Amino acid sequence: MRGRTLSAGVALAVFAATTVTLAAQPVTASPTTATTVARPIAATVAALAAPDISVSNIQAHLTQFNSIATSNGGNRRAGSAGYTASLSYVKSRLQSAGYTVTEQYCSSCTYPSNNLIAEWRGGAADQVVMFGAHLDGVSAGPGINDNASGSATLLENALVLAAQNPTMTKRVRFAWWTDEEQGLNGSRFYVNSLNSTQRGYIKGYYNFDMVGSTNGGYFINRVSSTTAAPLKAYWDSLGLQPEENVEGQGRSDDYYFQQAGIPTSGYAAGASARKTSAQAAKWGGTANSAYDPCYHRSCDTTANVSATVLNRAADGVAYALWQLAVSGGTPTCTGGQVVGNGGFESGSTPWTASAGVITNASGQPARTGSYKAWLNGDGSTRTESLTQSVTVPAGCASYPLSFWLHIDTAETTGSTAYDRLTVQLGSTTLATYSNLNAASGYVQRSFNVAGFAGQTVTLRFTGTEDSSLQTSFVIDDVSLLAS
Repeated sequence: MRGRTLSAGVALAVFAATTVTLAAQPVTASPTTATTVARPIAATVAALAAPDISVSNIQAHLTQFNSIATSNGGNRRAGSAGYTASLSYVKSRLQSAGYTVTEQYCSSCTYPSNNLIAEWRGGAADQVVMFGAHLDGVSAGPGINDNASGSATLLENALVLAAQNPTMTKRVRFAWWTDEEQGLNGSRFYVNSLNSTQRGYIKGYYNFDMVGSTNGGYFINRVSSTTAAPLKAYWDSLGLQPEENVEGQGRSDDYYFQQAGIPTSGYAAGASARKTSAQAAKWGGTANSAYDPCYHRSCDTTANVSATVLNRAADGVAYALWQLAVSGGTPTCTGGQVVGNGGFESGSTPWTASAGVITNASGQPARTGSYKAWLNGDGSTRTESLTQSVTVPAGCASYPLSFWLHIDTAETTGSTAYDRLTVQLGSTTLATYSNLNAASGYVQRSFNVAGFAGQTVTLRFTGTEDSSLQTSFVIDDVSLLAS
């Protein structure tokens, strides 16, 4: 893990070079920005036969990484001979297992060197679940907990997936990043090498950095998010009561994925921060001592890894992978109406709206009933909004979002959009309408929002009007009926 916290305002630099080629996404009415693939999961893991990952096999990989460091100046720093040998070890094991493996040269890295990307066959190419860990270490030592532990955990999970070769519902992509310790440079280069369509393919990125700390805790990135649900479900089943990874925020390779709008989560066991008395009481270990006493030191060897913590992380990765991407791992569709009070006849709940938007005023008729949502129509500069948080169930075959829209305008110029209504789900803009779309009655607008399965997101209508000549955006009978 990188030693200092990145500012949330760090800008993404744009790099065009990449050796990874992805298929172009077809243009559809579905959202094209990234959405999560996680979904609510019962705490018990008995219902899903995810494989048990051998901690002994992971420890064997750690021994290899330690030997590589010993033979190459004592470290596996990005760009060094130790890093190159580490990459070759992982690559050879993956190729032998049948993966499509690509090296991506990071020309902008502090120590120019290669990311390693491995993709397993099966599953839709535009539905990608990605698992990543940084392969490099610091120059002070062999970097076994930081981060051969995450690298080896993913390697063994990848090998088990290949050996079992199950039917896939989504594409699984693994990544081992270079130059993380110098500023998350390898993963940043990768994210910036993707166009918006390719980023949209990635439905979730899961990061694993320092997952074997000897005085470790059980931390999850964005622990309360739907993306984190499968990771949390497995640790919940063990009674571990995981916590938010506060120490690691902005300090590992999930950062630039998150900045690019890709949902993220991951496991960590802690770095140089100190375990609290409350954490020691529920997890064991030593209070007021660092989670990893050898963080960024020469003593970060194979002796600096807890087999128990490592094993729990590795099995949690397998559970998440099977739940997210393997046939039989998806839950049954609960179905039903997702939007509450879509006809606005039951007051304002659960909508949040600008004053007066939900109304039975006679100036504009409702499509059905007496109430509707009437945005703008004032003929003066004004912005009004209508929002509702919705939880989209996973595992369904159909996700049609629809609403009926009547646009009435006094604007007379036929080619200029003076007033606008923007419709968003989460961070995705589904459509923008204007005075140019005015019609004499209601028109139904429909969208396929299957890409939001498993997420809790905000449905938002935002109307903006300029300083003269009214445009009314009247909405009624909003529905998202999953089935």
